[in-house]
Amino acid sequence: MKIVIIGGTGLIGSKTADRLSVKGHDVLAASPSGGVNTFTGEGLDKALAGAQVVIDLANSPSFEDKAVLEFFETAGKNLLMAEKTAGVKHHIALSIVGAEQLPGSGYMRAKMAQEKLIRGSGIPYTIVHSTQFLEFLGGIAQSGTVGDTVTVSSAYFQPIASDDVADVMADVALSQPINGVMEIGGPELFRMNELVARFLQLTNDPRKVIGDPHALYFGTELDDRSLVPDAGSRLGSKSFEDWFEHAPPRRSGVA
Repeated sequence: MKIVIIGGTGLIGSKTADRLSVKGHDVLAASPSGGVNTFTGEGLDKALAGAQVVIDLANSPSFEDKAVLEFFETAGKNLLMAEKTAGVKHHIALSIVGAEQLPGSGYMRAKMAQEKLIRGSGIPYTIVHSTQFLEFLGGIAQSGTVGDTVTVSSAYFQPIASDDVADVMADVALSQPINGVMEIGGPELFRMNELVARFLQLTNDPRKVIGDPHALYFGTELDDRSLVPDAGSRLGSKSFEDWFEHAPPRRSGVA
């Protein structure tokens, strides 16, 4: 089966591609650097020719409200139009747990706009709502840093390892479309500020972490349910300790 992964050279895309290639599938890891650009439409028709499944993992290069909305709407329309032409049988998109509950965030509104396009496309689909990746803990810390102090939300969240996300994406690619949403998350529940502090301590980072219920996350405040998957969601197997033990050396960088 030919499977095209948009954003296939990124963190989740490369791992998903590896899993599907090992199973013998014809996987195209598409990216702008390889001549496939969903925002401009460049290379889409050629890349999707003969594809049965498309996994959309592309992300906006800018998180500014207007730019991110334009990216997801334009890229989404271009990709879905090309899929119709190619006769794609299953469109899969990775989105965010809680996005529909956080309209104050321009990024979350843009993801909801992307999902609306998918639902109205007529192409069989599966939307995977994931919690934040453990690999982004360094990015969360950096976003809240002023001087030697890190201020982040004290709300609960349930981060997941990228390996667990890639396992799910590969499984979904080989399954029938559900024409709906499935949620995934990590196996452990944390206060965001407490896990960020623990992460910085383990990486010998001297910054002090402050938990603030009003600290913004992607431009909006959180509550204790905002970033937590619903009961019955698929949970990953990697604990924070297991992930950290096997994480790449650049643990404090932005994933």
